[in-house]
Amino acid sequence: MHLPTITVGAFLALTSLASALYHRPTPPKTHVNYTVVPDIFLQDDPSTVASGFNFTAVNFGLINRAYPTDDDDDDDKTTTHNNNSLSKSTSQWQRLATYINSLNSQCSSNERYTLLFLGRHGEGYHNAAETYLGTPAWNCYWSERDGNGTVTWADAHLTPTGVAQALSVHAFWAHLIHVEHMTPPQTYYVSPLYRCLDTARLTFDGLELPRGSPPFVPTVKELFREGISAHTCDRRSNRTYIHEQFPSYRFEPGFAEQDPYWTALLAETSADQDRRSKTVLDDVFTTDGSEYISVTAHSGEIASLLRVLGHRVFALSTGAAIPVLVKATTLKGHGPATTTQPYTAQKTCAVPPTIRDSTCNDCSCCT
Repeated sequence: MHLPTITVGAFLALTSLASALYHRPTPPKTHVNYTVVPDIFLQDDPSTVASGFNFTAVNFGLINRAYPTDDDDDDDKTTTHNNNSLSKSTSQWQRLATYINSLNSQCSSNERYTLLFLGRHGEGYHNAAETYLGTPAWNCYWSERDGNGTVTWADAHLTPTGVAQALSVHAFWAHLIHVEHMTPPQTYYVSPLYRCLDTARLTFDGLELPRGSPPFVPTVKELFREGISAHTCDRRSNRTYIHEQFPSYRFEPGFAEQDPYWTALLAETSADQDRRSKTVLDDVFTTDGSEYISVTAHSGEIASLLRVLGHRVFALSTGAAIPVLVKATTLKGHGPATTTQPYTAQKTCAVPPTIRDSTCNDCSCCT
């Protein structure tokens, strides 16, 4: 049998082609940029005062306004969303759902719109302890201990007040779903700290959801935890214990048995907290296509998430929640350069300070 001969030139051409196919250029790195869609919620408005704001008394802060997708021409005209007929008589939440659906159907392929519900846990024993003991004594002495012999606040559980707060929010969600016809969360995430795990359960478990809604099966995500400090309330329990207490909850891949982040008398910087908040948001937004997402977390962590999202400062009391309509845009190239900083050592007092002035947070008031 005669085999065809291959010229040197043809051989080199084939070699070059194979090399080009093998060494295809690596797709450029991307990063996600977050912005807040304005004029949707009262909490977006700089004139809204956070202190004393009762989100359950004002429909979660949803502004009573028209959207571009509203039917402004004919009262009899209707549209549909989730198989529901919509008209001018529909609720503000139904019309918002139509608007969000329209935003996502018309935006570019690298853009998406998601309504985040960021809920703070109910009052925990660590919150009650700080109120009882005073902020200086709490920050500089008691918070580094597991408890005071009467109450334990390491990975704090909810107080009876905290339980009542979560149940009140549960009733509010039931009203939103069945009276306001609001679209409930399609995905649930929760901090690994007990007070959040329990708040999420009390808030969402047992709600009668619309037909076809995903059930309440939250995912425990490590980086939604509170700012990592020397306080023992910020040290989570082990995975085995969490699973025993909340057997229906899912763990994100790689969730460690023991807390890999908390170290006695060390704390992360606020810049590092924002960095990990960006990391966990990026993970959610690149792997979860839900339009409605719930996150149960902490005051400090929610404040960090709001900074990353570009939202104005809006402090939450225990048990409170804030909705944010987010536009996420995936852009080519690396995002702004960041540098991880080492944990910082925390000062403590040998005995509890007797002063109760909350401005003494640096342990300069040690006696």
